[in-house]
Amino acid sequence: MNQRNNARNDRPARNDRHQRDDRPARKPRISPARLVAYDVLRDVEDREAYANLALPARIREAELDGRDAALATELVSGTLRWRGRYDAIIALAAKRKIEDIDSRTRNVLRLGAHQMLGMRTAAHAAVNESVELQRHVANRGADGFVNGVLRQIGRADNTEWDERITADASSADEALAARTSHPVWIVRALRDALTLEGRADELHSLLEADNASPRVSLALLPGTDVTPDALAAEREDLEPAGFAPTGIELAGGDPGRIIANADVREGYLRVQDQGSQLAALALTRVRPIKAGERWLDLCAGPGGKTALLGAEALTAENVTVRANEVSPHRADLVRRSVEGVEAAVEVVSHDGRDHGAYGGAEARFDRILVDAPCSGLGALRRRPEARWRKSLSDIPELANLQGELLDAAFEHLTVGGVLAYVTCSPHLAETRVAIKRWVGRHENIAELDAKEVVRREARGDIDLAGSTKSVQLWPHRHGTDAMFIALFERTA
Repeated sequence: MNQRNNARNDRPARNDRHQRDDRPARKPRISPARLVAYDVLRDVEDREAYANLALPARIREAELDGRDAALATELVSGTLRWRGRYDAIIALAAKRKIEDIDSRTRNVLRLGAHQMLGMRTAAHAAVNESVELQRHVANRGADGFVNGVLRQIGRADNTEWDERITADASSADEALAARTSHPVWIVRALRDALTLEGRADELHSLLEADNASPRVSLALLPGTDVTPDALAAEREDLEPAGFAPTGIELAGGDPGRIIANADVREGYLRVQDQGSQLAALALTRVRPIKAGERWLDLCAGPGGKTALLGAEALTAENVTVRANEVSPHRADLVRRSVEGVEAAVEVVSHDGRDHGAYGGAEARFDRILVDAPCSGLGALRRRPEARWRKSLSDIPELANLQGELLDAAFEHLTVGGVLAYVTCSPHLAETRVAIKRWVGRHENIAELDAKEVVRREARGDIDLAGSTKSVQLWPHRHGTDAMFIALFERTA
């Protein structure tokens, strides 16, 4: 079994739109932005594409200008983020189960609902555009159905619809899940993780943060002549915000253009969530680096943490990083990601449970990062479609894989070496429960105080709740993805 799902081809077929036999030949009277948004929703649902990859491809294909590209982006991100809530509203308005509605018509209705309830689009315009879209992409005979459902949705505002959702739900959890557009099992998992910290009262704030568009964070890799604060002070489009000492936030603008125009060594300024930055730095800064250390990034793709490890390695004497990624395609992404620090990094592609990932059965490393494959529940604000792809039944298999990777990595850790276990998930089965089971299988493991390390390295006073030594970051509290970080030493 692979550590991570093999990357799928998110680039849509160029002639996909013309291959749909049910579309009329006449030129549609709908905006190209709405056609692009619909196509991306279909890419996500039918091809399991990632929206952040499929959307730019569709925008380029349609040659949208800046205004239409922005509209398409809002339509896609908002509809995916609020899909659960819109499905509940559509079902109530249509008086039928959402799964009983044709998938193409569902996406038309979702886009229409978002325009009416999540944007400032006039109701009549949203209805008319949606009816035209239905005629163009789906069953023309259902255009009256689309018209009727959307008009029914327009007769109530958001507050009234939330009241109807609550009245229709069979439990308080199901009502909360529908109103906040999360599967109910995720709501319960997030509550459990917050409860462990004594912060269950923050659940509503967390769910709100999951539905807010995150600010773009950059990492300025160590080893440059300028600090993040100094670089941000030079530019109006950058701010020295966030807890990562390597982090900067965009005040606005295109990240690619800002990076290209910054007076920084090539490859040293890059987009990266500050939670990911803190996770990598927890391993490299847990203790002083000794000359000649060997480091391993076991599950390296797509390579953001690897690049930070490589930059940290280059600040020390004769330190090397081996980066392993099971998928050859993702290994290529790692190679591209480490451009600028490649002198310290070797990229290989093996299953992380096999000795080949380490360079042989006898290979040993002083620091190992196990950024384990996980449910990704910590990144729902950046990948809203992920909440609709995972299910509770996925967790046991992921937890087993995480344990197997930890066992394999620990076998190749030197005595006195440090292992960092990281997941982009707060689910307890993938965090505290996972490491409790792993530690229980070994006698020579000591957990280190990751909280102390992160507090020491963080910019500013960071609120790390709970009595455990591990760190759980949160979007609502820290402005990061919900990264989990735990550190361990091999004692014998």
